[in-house]
Amino acid sequence: MNKILHINVGGYPFSIDIDAYEKLDHYLATLEQHFSKSEGCKEIMHDIESRMGELFKEGINGGSIVTLPLVEKCIGIMGTADNFTSDAEHDFKSDTHESNPRTKEGWGIKTGKKLFRDMENAKFMGVCSGITQYFGIQDVVWVRLAFALGVLGGGFTVPLYLILWMIVPEARTSADRLNMAGQPINVQNIARKAEEELDKLTDKFEDWRESKRKRKKKWYQNKY
Repeated sequence: MNKILHINVGGYPFSIDIDAYEKLDHYLATLEQHFSKSEGCKEIMHDIESRMGELFKEGINGGSIVTLPLVEKCIGIMGTADNFTSDAEHDFKSDTHESNPRTKEGWGIKTGKKLFRDMENAKFMGVCSGITQYFGIQDVVWVRLAFALGVLGGGFTVPLYLILWMIVPEARTSADRLNMAGQPINVQNIARKAEEELDKLTDKFEDWRESKRKRKKKWYQNKY
């Protein structure tokens, strides 16, 4: 007879038996220690927990309790810190290790491509850039051109765009952006994506600071 606990994983409430809880707690603690030196540790762990919650939700499939076999199967899908090569232990941008394949057995957890609004490359609400990601189109310009031609040809793409804007979710997390691109949502890819996004944010901040410095310098030159 096992004790049952009530926990929240990635925003999802679950009942979990004590053996499964100890396995999950050790797994997450190990990952947190592994990523502790990364500036993106908090976001990485948030996205990992969110994905684990989604996998648990799919795995119990109408059941009520997260069991040890389910936790072990989810860990097998997500991967562990040991999956990282020693040369890339703290370089999460490296993609040298083979990603976990999609699983087709059991209750069918999979990491297929999903339509999201891509706000990172958006001009307006990210609908066109999201469609570009979903269909693997090389340049978002073609999708925007198609919508523009639709407007000129009777305007039918305007309500279509508005409907998609309302019903298609925005890609908010690293896991969402991986899912949008059809890449496996595992620990390695989540960490790599989070680090890439952190680098982009840092670059934008540096550009803004440099631009501010130049404006300030120009203001002093004009004044004096």
